[in-house]
Amino acid sequence: MPKGEVLLVSGSFRRGSHNAALLRAAANALPGGVTHEWLTGIAALPLYSEDDDGERPPLAVEELRRAIAAAEAVLIATPEYNGSVPGGLKNAIDWASRPFPANALRDKPVAVIGASTGIFGAIWAQAELRKSLRTAGARVVDADLAVGGAHDAFLPSGELRDPGLATGLRDLVAVLVAAAFEPLLTDGH
Repeated sequence: MPKGEVLLVSGSFRRGSHNAALLRAAANALPGGVTHEWLTGIAALPLYSEDDDGERPPLAVEELRRAIAAAEAVLIATPEYNGSVPGGLKNAIDWASRPFPANALRDKPVAVIGASTGIFGAIWAQAELRKSLRTAGARVVDADLAVGGAHDAFLPSGELRDPGLATGLRDLVAVLVAAAFEPLLTDGH
């Protein structure tokens, strides 16, 4: 297996975020040789404006685009705010989707998961986020995971309490890693 990196992106900025906990559990499921980094700085991004997106976009935008471009794959965990994607996360996707079509997300393997305290596990936000990512040119993997009742979903160890969800998370991580590395393996790298 080639060495590589998965970029972990939490759509929640809250300390004690259930989505950050879900990403930590996902990081523990990564196979040997595959590392992870956390995307930081989403909260520092200015609201997207084409006027600000010229030859010298804001530093936070350059760092966002550089982090996405450097990763072999991206795993995003989103909460659901008012039945949709949180504004800060959507803003980050808008910045990352430019310049179109040659942006950092273009053909990048991406998976979307989500956790919420409600029973549906952010399924609407996940669906909308997948649509935005596909429109930006990302290669969104055909796998999903919705963790409802997130306030009770994790053991003190950080693992998911429900064995079915834990298996689903491991399977999703495997699909994302395969999407990122199988093209490299078939190209002889």
